[in-house]
Amino acid sequence: MPEQQYLSFIDQTLHYFNRPHEDIVGQPVASAAAWRGDQLPPLEDMAYHLGENEVAELQAAVAAARATGRAVCELSAADFPLPTLGPRFSAWRHSLVDGIGFQVIRGVPVDAWSQADSELFFWCFGLHLGRPGEQNPEGHLLGHVTDTGEQKKDSTVRLYKTAANIDYHCDAADVVGLLCLNKALAGGESRIVSSVSVFNELVRRHPDLAPRLFEPFALDIRDREVNEAGSTLPIPPCRYAGGVLRTFYHADYFRSAMRHDDVPPLTPLERELLDTYEAIAMEPGMYVDMDLQPGDIQLLSNHTNLHARTAYKDHPNPTQKRHLLRLWLSL
Repeated sequence: MPEQQYLSFIDQTLHYFNRPHEDIVGQPVASAAAWRGDQLPPLEDMAYHLGENEVAELQAAVAAARATGRAVCELSAADFPLPTLGPRFSAWRHSLVDGIGFQVIRGVPVDAWSQADSELFFWCFGLHLGRPGEQNPEGHLLGHVTDTGEQKKDSTVRLYKTAANIDYHCDAADVVGLLCLNKALAGGESRIVSSVSVFNELVRRHPDLAPRLFEPFALDIRDREVNEAGSTLPIPPCRYAGGVLRTFYHADYFRSAMRHDDVPPLTPLERELLDTYEAIAMEPGMYVDMDLQPGDIQLLSNHTNLHARTAYKDHPNPTQKRHLLRLWLSL
């Protein structure tokens, strides 16, 4: 039996939240990840564009992996040989861990592949970068971000299954990756902001609020019913050690935790903190919107960035509906 190539949902979550912490920081943090959207070069200049030979190498690797006859989740990086493109992964990993905190790659030939081949590609791509993990207790390894008709007003719905806007949040993995298969008819842009820059602005403007980010908030677990034991987790948004600020933030899930009887209402200071933090993150110039095209990959650190999504209007043709594959990775 081949060695399991991925982490369980629990193991990945424990790895992600095992963030070192030494002290509460009360001043702006110097970091390559402290960027502002209005100071970044155009995305076209920042993205890595796959060349013709690299695309051919990806197509050959998909064929080689498919020829093994193994299930996708049983494949290893060795089953997906990338002799030319392989060395690029160390640079992308450096950008995610020690650099700006995100990377866009353009030109994946999804139009030439079936959905199954795109899934195989993205899974094996992840194996070259880190270790994939399950995205929920049901054990789903590749998320399908598409509108299934569910409604945002449902307090337990996973918003990626709707066409509604999604507020700023992080996922419980070191890196979240998206591969665009189809884009929306209108809207559906990926919005990202540096959580380091948001913190730095908060410290400058409201130093009285910032320390509360280092204490736990109740995080709603939307897989569970109201009042079920263990329906929330105590999560401190910020941890700081070795000069590095790591942030987990989830606007909706911090607020919806109040639906549980054992979770007290937010205090006035906590409400002011969340409102102020999110208002800073939404200021023009702080964030950048990415209109991902079919064949684009977005890789994002969940330690130094928050991500959101604008609402969208989908294609009436079901075969053209907005559809992205999502991968969670531990580095």
